[in-house]
Amino acid sequence: MLPDNILFSTDPANDLSAFLHKKNYSKLVVLTDENTRAHCYPLLSETLPEHAVIEIQSGEEQKNLDTCGLIWKEMTDLALDRHAAMIVLGGGVLGDMGGFCAATYKRGIDFILIPTTLLAQVDASIGGKLGVDFEHLKNHIGVFQQPALTLLYSGFLKTLPEAELRSGFAEVIKHTLISDKAMWETISQRSLKEQDWDALLKHSVTFKAYVTTEDPKEKGLRKILNAGHTIGHAVESYLLGIDQRILHGEAIALGLIAEGFIAHERNMLNIIEFKDIVEYILAIYGKVKLTDQQIVEASQLTVQDKKNKGNKILCVLQDGIGRARWDCEISIDEVKKALSFYQSLSDIVAI
Repeated sequence: MLPDNILFSTDPANDLSAFLHKKNYSKLVVLTDENTRAHCYPLLSETLPEHAVIEIQSGEEQKNLDTCGLIWKEMTDLALDRHAAMIVLGGGVLGDMGGFCAATYKRGIDFILIPTTLLAQVDASIGGKLGVDFEHLKNHIGVFQQPALTLLYSGFLKTLPEAELRSGFAEVIKHTLISDKAMWETISQRSLKEQDWDALLKHSVTFKAYVTTEDPKEKGLRKILNAGHTIGHAVESYLLGIDQRILHGEAIALGLIAEGFIAHERNMLNIIEFKDIVEYILAIYGKVKLTDQQIVEASQLTVQDKKNKGNKILCVLQDGIGRARWDCEISIDEVKKALSFYQSLSDIVAI
């Protein structure tokens, strides 16, 4: 069962209008970037009550405290009080940052997430994690806070370039690998273009909502959702720091292979399962190129991972397909070996 604050919609304009009519907020502001302002905002704008719009530049590189300062200033200039609300219309970057700005403005105002990318719909908008990057470290500053509403509309996926759809699909793959072997077998027989997005959206959201409801502050079960992220985030953060940005999903796809390698080395994932994971992910994503020196330097960033405890690097490892264990201690040497294995793989053209 889904939490009351998550709604699948086929008519987002009317559903949002009905929700706002019940709330009677003092003021309303819509946060967009240039893409969602052009392609998504017009679908909602005519049915919205009186509101202001704050537009920021898109991109992971904007997800920082400097941009938060610009958003907070505009909120202040608009004289938003604690009874106001923010509608965040965008992908994962905008949702994380906009929710963070709302959750900290005057100690917190309501915010409504309307995720417009696959990545945001199946992952970033569910569970109440908010935050920004700091010193090139992913989501280093943030809070837990649930939105008043998360409105999910698969129609927005039609506005996405294929690269963004592919990026979000990495989280769908992750959800099946850690929870549902039958669904993994279904999706892994299909190319990206052949996927049933409505079915996958409901599957991923239902699974993540269950996990985050059971463990809202990531004390136990919720840690399973970090599969692929320990090594993936380290590489993503490293490349961002040297101005070689990759999409989040590309990083998580890399991380699922690298962490799968460690699981296989520990006899947690058999060779057939591991081979299936590697071949399918490479077929969808191709390979991120890393030099030997970049592998060494990126591996060091795993010590900054938020899941760590003391000097221990903690990771999620596959325990067969459809299961995983969290809080598995790994070493920097294992990370280097896993990334070296990843680099040794033959390139496969994306489907």
